[in-house]
Amino acid sequence: MLSLLDDVEVVGEAADGEQALHLVAEHQPDVVLMDLRMPRHDGIDATARIAADHPNTRVVVLTTYADDADILAALRAGALGYLTKDASRRQIAHAVRAAAADQSVLDPQVQRRLVAAAGQLTAATPGAGAVSRTGPTDKLPASDLPDGLTTREADVLRLIAEGLSNREIAGRLYISEATVKSHINRLFAKTGVRDRAQAVRYAYQHRLTNHT
Repeated sequence: MLSLLDDVEVVGEAADGEQALHLVAEHQPDVVLMDLRMPRHDGIDATARIAADHPNTRVVVLTTYADDADILAALRAGALGYLTKDASRRQIAHAVRAAAADQSVLDPQVQRRLVAAAGQLTAATPGAGAVSRTGPTDKLPASDLPDGLTTREADVLRLIAEGLSNREIAGRLYISEATVKSHINRLFAKTGVRDRAQAVRYAYQHRLTNHT
């Protein structure tokens, strides 16, 4: 299917994670479409190795598995996108092109599972429903946050990862929507993310959510 796209050249096909690592080293592709369940090196391990050794190669996971543990492990390993195998050809093509442009694409089912997981943990955490004006991540020193994020920016990022709109974030944190937009613009600039999907990935990769 990928070879039929005018703007995509398939430079290699791997039968397992170890072969995938060799092919990436040989061809330096822009994008790798990665399965998770493979012999020798599984997809999580291969993704982490590619992210560490070949930072210019983007990984998009395409798998049958969409449970919370696999999704989080893939995002934390460095996957830029995550699709399930019932994704359409158009979705797969879009994810590959987006990854080549350094943009994140999450399958809608995956996005829903991440939001649901965050919501379940919030509900299960004693006192989680009581939000103070100082915000839920003020307990973290700013020095412990990545990329120079402030605690308020981390709060906004966490709520984006939970699926809240700007209006809902404003209500949760007792600030205006204009202030929310300002925080989002600054945190996007600091983290290098380009959209809310990338922000969700970043939040989970850096463990800035209730899902640890």
